[in-house]
Amino acid sequence: MTHWMTASLMAATSALSLPALAAEPVRGGIIDVATIGEPPTLDPMASTADLVGIVSQHIFETLYTFGADWSVVPLLAESLPEVGEDGRVYTIKLRQGITFHDGSTMDSADVLASLKRWQSVASRGQQAAKIIASIEAPDASTIRIALTEPYAPLLSLLAFNNAAAVVLPEENMAAPMEKVVGTGPYRLKERKPDQYIQLARFENYRPREDASNGYGGARHQYLDEIRFVPVPDPNTRVEGAVAGQFAYVDSIPVESVGRLSSGKSEAVTLKPFGWPVFIMNTKEGLMSDVAKRRAVLTALNPEDMLIAGFGTADFYAVDGALYPEGYGWHTQEGTSAYGIGDPEKAAEALKAAGYDGTTSLRILTSRQYEFHYKMAEVAAEYLKLAGFPVQLDVVDWATLTQRRQDPKLWDIYITHSPFLPEPSLIGVMQDTSPGWWTSPAKTEALKAFNSEADPARRAALFAGVQKVFYDEVPAFKVGDFNAVAAKLPALEGVTPAPWPYFWNASLAK
Repeated sequence: MTHWMTASLMAATSALSLPALAAEPVRGGIIDVATIGEPPTLDPMASTADLVGIVSQHIFETLYTFGADWSVVPLLAESLPEVGEDGRVYTIKLRQGITFHDGSTMDSADVLASLKRWQSVASRGQQAAKIIASIEAPDASTIRIALTEPYAPLLSLLAFNNAAAVVLPEENMAAPMEKVVGTGPYRLKERKPDQYIQLARFENYRPREDASNGYGGARHQYLDEIRFVPVPDPNTRVEGAVAGQFAYVDSIPVESVGRLSSGKSEAVTLKPFGWPVFIMNTKEGLMSDVAKRRAVLTALNPEDMLIAGFGTADFYAVDGALYPEGYGWHTQEGTSAYGIGDPEKAAEALKAAGYDGTTSLRILTSRQYEFHYKMAEVAAEYLKLAGFPVQLDVVDWATLTQRRQDPKLWDIYITHSPFLPEPSLIGVMQDTSPGWWTSPAKTEALKAFNSEADPARRAALFAGVQKVFYDEVPAFKVGDFNAVAAKLPALEGVTPAPWPYFWNASLAK
């Protein structure tokens, strides 16, 4: 991907750049990290929630991950795979001498069992399973994946840290997960629900020998322990940052950035971060009708929603393209349907679709990401003007991630996503992701896009994918936004990243 990224994309991802050479960081210390809540699970295969990935990426590892420029780089794999038979066979050599937290040594039997579990348990694994003909372990240090057809996103799927293809001990394949055992730099020491998740340095961890490189390369274990502390209320997170209660605080409301300047923490901004999105339930209920989904798209005013969520244009951009300018995937195809903000026109479309205004539109959201809730309030008013009775169901984030699995419980749920390096990683692109968007047009567009290996041709084909997205409206992209966190000045080696990580982090003397 690096050879076709523009300069602006490189600037956008510079948060993962390598730090300047400096003296070896101090080893030791414990940090508290404030998160937006309690993760619903520590099984990274079983959830697409970023919160799960943020914590679990310290415990578990994948065959591949993403480097500073968002290219795929090896992690538990020894190197990038050997690809043969016209892009249909991937031969992966495994690193040797890798130890699990339970003391056992990783080999191809563990990887084979883990990938089969991934195909069964993880939504992204289920996506990959459709084109995987077989997975074999020809010897103790080799995995061979055969595909039914060429599939360009395979390595990105294997590299991604949610619904993740993590490697587990062969004896630990139960679902739900019974033992939290990985190969990562930190092991689970103690978990007290709604209080903390305490990770301790895994003394037998074997880092890669290459230089640290984004999520890849050497993962140094300078800190003794990392405690992830759920702090659901955003104002409490802000006050904790101001008081210096936490070394790092995730997801700070943007209007609180000025407040940080008077306290002990400093703002950490990732620009651009990603996009807030309203996911439509295409399987059951009101939003299973594409005409009603199009009416929702017509009714909503994204700028008013973004102002409510982020306050100032310093933190958002009104943009309907799934990737902003500067990304190789950027296209304006289909975006003429975005940003209309016309409830009267939407009301006419609903009447033509046979909607009588008696069934409530249920919007599922949470206040743990405060901007989700604020955008939901604005959206509700526009949708009421269009003729929908609106029911706002406000729950904690863990409950939301559970309820969204049941199509009978919601019509729209609100989430957000970073700009992912591979479009096929986007949730709505997966048939099994909550929202359950399936159609012949989607299948055809994605098949053409995913079977093409050449990046330039893939970029042109992505325009067709985005066109189907706007034709069928499985979701409403609100716009682009920047993410803000906070950290103590003494916490070094942490740079802005979509899923903050604390290997390579240290505390100054």
